[in-house]
Amino acid sequence: MSTKIKFGTDGWRGIIGEDFTFDNVRICAQGVANYLKETGTPEGGLIIGYDTRFASEEFAAAAAEVVAGNGIKVHLCPKPTPTPVISYAVVAAKADGAIIITASHNPALWNGFKFKSLDGTSAPHPIINQVEKQIARIISTGKREQLPLASAVKKGLVDYWDPAPSYMKHLKSLIDLTPLRRSQLKVIIDVMYGTGAGYLQALLQGGKMQITEINSERNPLFPGIQPEPIAKNLIKLSNLVKEQKANVGLANDGDADRIGIIDEKGEFLNPHQVFALLSLYFLEVRGERGPIIKTVSSTDMLYRLGELFQVNVYETPVGFPYVAPLMLEKNALIGGEESGGYAFRGHVPERDGILAALYFLDFMVKTGKGPSQLIDYLYAKTGPHYYDRLDFPLPSHKRPTIIDRAQTSPEYIAGVKVTQVDTTDGFRFVLADGSWLLIRFSGTEPLVRLYAESSTKEKVAKILQSGKKFLGL
Repeated sequence: MSTKIKFGTDGWRGIIGEDFTFDNVRICAQGVANYLKETGTPEGGLIIGYDTRFASEEFAAAAAEVVAGNGIKVHLCPKPTPTPVISYAVVAAKADGAIIITASHNPALWNGFKFKSLDGTSAPHPIINQVEKQIARIISTGKREQLPLASAVKKGLVDYWDPAPSYMKHLKSLIDLTPLRRSQLKVIIDVMYGTGAGYLQALLQGGKMQITEINSERNPLFPGIQPEPIAKNLIKLSNLVKEQKANVGLANDGDADRIGIIDEKGEFLNPHQVFALLSLYFLEVRGERGPIIKTVSSTDMLYRLGELFQVNVYETPVGFPYVAPLMLEKNALIGGEESGGYAFRGHVPERDGILAALYFLDFMVKTGKGPSQLIDYLYAKTGPHYYDRLDFPLPSHKRPTIIDRAQTSPEYIAGVKVTQVDTTDGFRFVLADGSWLLIRFSGTEPLVRLYAESSTKEKVAKILQSGKKFLGL
């Protein structure tokens, strides 16, 4: 049992009814409660929220019963709520942290348990290690507290609180929405049946901007898609952008902490392009300065922008438990990762797909450029950079063999000499022409991922195929 409750890069996830059960959720909640009680007096309480997945509100209620049973105050969200809204609420309410029932972008069969620390960020690894030790102890002893939800509400240990109003007010302090509302942009928003439904519409309505929202109803099956805002899941959005001659298509994942963008031609902007564009927006359009925090799987374009605007760029392993602490330490301007999650100074140092969408729209309005024109503008400064990623299922019995192969470090990839090997997170092979291949094992799913960046799409394809052959996949 203990091996099934192992936190990855952002929480613990499992298949509903198999690993992700009420009993295991209660064990995780007790582990968090034990950690809070052993490390201090949790006077601010915990916020508990959930997404639109099957039975998420019931799992959240089960977690609330355990936390309340330990005498810790719970602020329970009354409806599915985006992860960034809850993250900000931790800071706004001066809570001790948050539990979020969500599997983010995973398929419909999955659900998950995220723990946010008191600064609203994904709990860093030292904290997660302590929580996991508590979980192992609970599994061993079976000791767990629980108070029925109705009794907890009656005793004042649980109240219902909607953090959306304070979040929306905060976003309006970060960006002037009036020029956006006055613009005549035609925007289509795909919320992918997730928690982001209605947020961008509410923030941008009341002007000349034309906004259409799709896939906004709650449907835990996520029909026809996986709620991850990548090209293969945004075909409907892409087609609508072209059919309706929209200026841009925006998408958020299941818990709205990531963003995907479709340009005016129906083409998908990859997360590297979006990260670099958002960085350029802050550095040039807003004229702000500060470090950029990237992960090992993020684009080298950020280094070019750092050189151009004379700001430092720092690199971390994949995952916001690494990115967020460095953002706080360096007072970073922006932090992000290859999966489409970006965080910004002045806000919680945690991914926010809703705020990222607003900033991107502001970039368009301030420059008068469409997304494809912004890419041309970016490449004029950094040179062209192309990227792709391949994911392969990785059964546990094959993992040691694949790791052994990755450790052998090939001399050439796609006919180009390997000049550097970086093992910060996985195995990244830097090639003589500046291209790179990263082999990395997912921290949340049984997958091995191959990432590549180069100066042409053709080179990227060759590098990925060479990496696939190298691993014997």
